[in-house]
Amino acid sequence: MSNVVTDPKTDVAKTASNDLPMVYVNGEMLPKSQASVNVFDHGLLYGDGVFEGIRVYKGKIFKSDQHMDRLYACANAIRIDLEKFVSREEMVKIQRDCIEANNLVDGYIRLVVTRGVGTLGLHPFKCPEPGIICIADQIQLFPAELYEQGMRVVVAERPRIPIECLDPRVKSLNYLNNIMAKVEAIDAGCLECIMLNTEGFIAEGSGDNIFIVKDGEIFTPPSEAGILEGITRKFVINELAPLVGVEVTEKNMRIEEAFEADEIFLTGSAAEVIAVTRIGHTEDDAHVLGNGSEGPITKALRTKFRQIVTSDNVPED
Repeated sequence: MSNVVTDPKTDVAKTASNDLPMVYVNGEMLPKSQASVNVFDHGLLYGDGVFEGIRVYKGKIFKSDQHMDRLYACANAIRIDLEKFVSREEMVKIQRDCIEANNLVDGYIRLVVTRGVGTLGLHPFKCPEPGIICIADQIQLFPAELYEQGMRVVVAERPRIPIECLDPRVKSLNYLNNIMAKVEAIDAGCLECIMLNTEGFIAEGSGDNIFIVKDGEIFTPPSEAGILEGITRKFVINELAPLVGVEVTEKNMRIEEAFEADEIFLTGSAAEVIAVTRIGHTEDDAHVLGNGSEGPITKALRTKFRQIVTSDNVPED
């Protein structure tokens, strides 16, 4: 007989910590401690797959239809016939089941489609069925105080992968280009960067789209600059900007235009809307934008965004 005395409260806390969130993995809802993938899954072996990062507000899946459009389009782009295995309706149900299983009101969904289990070789069509993983949990990309203060970013030396090599509009599991740029930012003591494309034009952040405000107008790089066409980016262009009476123009921009901007802000499902107030590798050498704090247009957009996602009419279209 064991002499170890256990504290039920402690055991419950440990169990809860290990088991939550409940995770959907290939047809099963499993505790976090048991959620795993086969080591022969090509998502693990080769980064072969696609994913979506999706927000949940007040129990609703923000812009669910648009996320599903992009997920299925990206799967088709890498030759995964996702509809053959999981319909869009079934995929949305998987997400709702995860929300319910984790009693999630406000949070974040990571929906992953892998190539599936196959051989050690590259051949993708030796993977008979894609893998489906859904995690519904919390996320905080940036500290809360930065949404009031704005953030410093660096200009990454590592350029964005050219469209001809790997189209960034395909939200694939191959994120090493972004991660290495993110490392540059972390090494400089900040949390985000501006990535340029190989022609020297502004593309995006390591995980966010970028907008530049100058003389009361908003500008953002076009898809051809080598960006992911973000769902929040589209929401800002088509819905938020008109609500605050500002137009958004897509155009190629050099980094000098960022240095001379009145305001810069980033958008993303995890980031939402956040101001960039300084650009530089240290606080001492940073270019300060405007008066060094969140600008009025950025604040108006961020405020309107929060009003919508905390309302009783969170858009799922």
